[in-house]
Amino acid sequence: MRLLNTYDDRDEAEEAAEKIAGDKRLASERDATVTIYNLFGIPSWGNFHRLSMYNLAELKSLLDRRSNWQATDLSRHAELTATLKIVAKNYGIEVPSHWL
Repeated sequence: MRLLNTYDDRDEAEEAAEKIAGDKRLASERDATVTIYNLFGIPSWGNFHRLSMYNLAELKSLLDRRSNWQATDLSRHAELTATLKIVAKNYGIEVPSHWL
């Protein structure tokens, strides 16, 4: 399990924990008067999508209309995939080839 996301609100953190698949753990951390909630789980694209991270919903929308892309769509796709490659490297997962 790896740290997937951090939350300031307990309810939001618990809601996020319910969304992800596989092993998970929610841990609170207190610093002075502030409590943060760390969500640990299995790093997968499915879990990141369920957590609405890394603009995966936008990527899906772009890929659904790939045959009609304009220059702005190509540019946005390049930005999104560059981010996903960094995420993949950090978590040791592969970016699916059909996303590239």
